[in-house]
Amino acid sequence: MPHATASWLVDNTSLSFQQIAEFCGLHILEIQAIADDMAATKLTGRDPLRAHELTQDEIDKGQKDPNYKLQILKGPDQQRRTKGPRYTPVSKRQDKPDGIAWIIRNHPEVSDGQISLLIGTTRTTIAAIRDRSHWNIANITPKDPVTLGLTTQRDLDTTIAKAAKAAGMEAPVDTRLEGDREALIEQLRNERDNVHNGVVANEPVLSDVDALFGKRS
Repeated sequence: MPHATASWLVDNTSLSFQQIAEFCGLHILEIQAIADDMAATKLTGRDPLRAHELTQDEIDKGQKDPNYKLQILKGPDQQRRTKGPRYTPVSKRQDKPDGIAWIIRNHPEVSDGQISLLIGTTRTTIAAIRDRSHWNIANITPKDPVTLGLTTQRDLDTTIAKAAKAAGMEAPVDTRLEGDREALIEQLRNERDNVHNGVVANEPVLSDVDALFGKRS
């Protein structure tokens, strides 16, 4: 939230506009607009001290030396999951049986182990849904696990492709957008040409400064 952070620094410190612009990754004119209350909307400041992005000592250094470049605090490196089942938020765990049932029905070639890693469940649960001995089988409705938010489309496609290859089958090809592809490409080309010709949505392209201050010719 660079604009909100910049707003807080403008209101609560004597840092130069250049220092704030460099720290927030904004143009100095944007900082000037925030300071002059000429921005499109009045921003609610975001305190970088409470967000653990700056220390008061760092701000003091910048206020004493206009040429000092503020250094953002780096948090601890996030550990990436490399093995084990996918973690699923508690709010979505009740949807897992529906997602499992969808995979079993539409892609029986996917193994229980692959489903377990993809959705983050146990093989016992998968087996119970396969043989319909699950305690809640009457209320389980097959639903796309991507739509349920249990996995991503890329991970699902990758799993299905691997299972199909292992089973000696041809991996399915997603053709849902094939009919609209040419129209989409044409639309993107037209938008690109309009930008190159100085026209966006039938309006003249404004300069950066005019766009910043909301001016119209």
